[in-house]
Order: sequence, then C-alpha cells, then structure tokens
Amino acid sequence: MRNKNTKQEWRFAVAHREALIGCGLAVINFLWWFGFAYGLGSKPPEEYSYILGFPAWIFFSLIFGTILMFVLVYLVVKFLLTDMPLDDEEENSKEDEAMIQ
Repeated sequence: MRNKNTKQEWRFAVAHREALIGCGLAVINFLWWFGFAYGLGSKPPEEYSYILGFPAWIFFSLIFGTILMFVLVYLVVKFLLTDMPLDDEEENSKEDEAMIQ
C-alpha cells in the first residue's frame, strides 16, 4: 500500500509542477497583451504607428503575441512537460499475468 501512495504522490507532484507552468504561461500571455495593448494603445490614434496595416499595439499584443505564445507552449511541451503513465502498475502486472495464463 505504501508503494502505491508514493507513486501517486510522485504523479501529483509532476501534475502540480506542470499546472504551475501552465499558469505561468497564462500570466505571461496576459502581461504581454496588457503591456502592449494599453502601453502602445493609450496614445491618440493620430500618433499610432502601423505594422502591416495594423496599429502597432494590435500587431504586438494580438498577432505577434499569439505567435509568441504558440512558440512558448511548443517549447514548454517539448522540453518541460513529462509523459507519465496514468494507470496503476499493479493493474498492468495482473493483466499481464492473466494474458500469460
């Protein structure tokens, strides 16, 4: 029983760390959007600079921010998140024994 709880605690620790990483990505996305939308977008419209036909604040907060978040999420999934089995080893070993017999 102790071994099962230890394994389960390990999974919860990994899930907790990965949930914090996801929350961190959401905070980064919000700060990026808020900074550019209200930082560059607070000027009068006559003073806007344009990139590809969009005001700079829209381009950086929405278009470039979305592309940046796609890249960050890809990198996080590729290098920080771990693949772990979600089933119990005890169940797998019993199934394997049943298949052998």
